[in-house]
Amino acid sequence: MVEKRSIILYPFSLIWRFITGVRNFLYDTEILQSHDFKIPLICVGNLVAGGTGKTPHAEYLIELLKSEFNVAFLSRGYKRKTRGFVLAGPASKVSDIGDEPMQIFRKHPDITVAVDSNRVRGVKNILNLEPGTGIIILDDGFQHRRITPGLSILLSTQNRLMTRDHLLPYGNLRESAHNMARADIILITKSNEELPPIQRRIIAREIAKAPYQNLYFTSVRHADPVPVFEGTATEFEINTAIKDPDKGIVIVTGIADPEPLREYLQKAFSEIIMLQFGDHHRFTLKDINKIRDSWNRLRSPLRYLITTEKDAVRIREFTNIAEPFRSSFYYIPVVIRFLNSAREEFDNLIIDYVRKNKRNNRISESQGIH
Repeated sequence: MVEKRSIILYPFSLIWRFITGVRNFLYDTEILQSHDFKIPLICVGNLVAGGTGKTPHAEYLIELLKSEFNVAFLSRGYKRKTRGFVLAGPASKVSDIGDEPMQIFRKHPDITVAVDSNRVRGVKNILNLEPGTGIIILDDGFQHRRITPGLSILLSTQNRLMTRDHLLPYGNLRESAHNMARADIILITKSNEELPPIQRRIIAREIAKAPYQNLYFTSVRHADPVPVFEGTATEFEINTAIKDPDKGIVIVTGIADPEPLREYLQKAFSEIIMLQFGDHHRFTLKDINKIRDSWNRLRSPLRYLITTEKDAVRIREFTNIAEPFRSSFYYIPVVIRFLNSAREEFDNLIIDYVRKNKRNNRISESQGIH
């Protein structure tokens, strides 16, 4: 269900529609210029403000491409304390580059990870510092029209379709849904794995993609728990087939859409305490104490804390957390799965684009998508 706010905010949505409409018109008519680069650029973005799964889909692309190409990942580094261009390194902290780039860098230290709110400057700096870069993935760059990506991937969740939403601040859209026309690939994310074909056809008709666009459905699978703090590994399994009466958990989230994680975990545990913070929440010592108090209130013989991978990179920076609280903290990674056996087609489309595009031409214009 799409969240709507007070009707009083609706006139402000009309103003926002006008502002974003004028801006897009200026770029569409080339009154404002976009920059092209002689390197493949893939943009992963959305129209809705948060919660569509950009980071795991960007990681999917990284895993797909990094064995063959020198991959770079560029983000604005939301809520970081630094300014300008910053290249991730072993000494980087979340406050330096942001939580999502830190998550990417920890999992993929063999690629280039950088942040810059000015994406044009960011791409130039990456190419100057890492001239062997073969592909740059632009995180959350759909509205950053100063760059023309070679391939634009737009995400929208099944339960919050962009076609059913309203513009900010009354709804959650950053710009009007008709701007999905700029995308080359549309992904309907967080889909039900058992989504019937008729439901997929209904959604496809509602999206009404153009002939040059490809539409795919993806779902999220939760992987095995991983300790938040290194060196504290203990055996911990999750069985969603039956609720475990001996285990209690505290779910800690600071993401836009924690509902899929909650739904997954409530199948396995009968005692659950949910602590929900705002998206990209910067945890404080007071928050850690609140989490510890909730953990202590659990009545089950075995007590655990479970968070998301993105939250884990922020919580991990609290190095003074004592045992046994420390070794009870786990995060749940997520894995992307394509519905309807579409993975191979999607993979081939991405790889073919990177291989064939020696300069950054629009794929829908230079090759076409069928």
